[in-house]
Amino acid sequence: MHIKKDDTVVVIAGKDKDKKGKVLEVFPKNERVLVEGINMTKKHQKPTQQMQQGGIITQEAPVHVSNVMVYDKKADQGVRVGYKTEAGKKVRVSKKTGEVLD
Repeated sequence: MHIKKDDTVVVIAGKDKDKKGKVLEVFPKNERVLVEGINMTKKHQKPTQQMQQGGIITQEAPVHVSNVMVYDKKADQGVRVGYKTEAGKKVRVSKKTGEVLD
């Protein structure tokens, strides 16, 4: 996957289009990512012994990886990701600026 944990990404499709957020978790098997503050859903929570109060909780839901792009600060926009080998290691490179993202 071209997205990794702790990357800053821009949403390019859906109800949260053009919003930026940090990737909290990556699910490569399902091709989805969990982005901070994006795709918020409401969940009804029953009261438990650990959590005294029940109610409606808002939390992030996973977004498909095709709907996000890696955010490049120099380009100030979402960029496509390419790969290059440097010193025997495979690194991610911004297609727009040529800068190494890792």
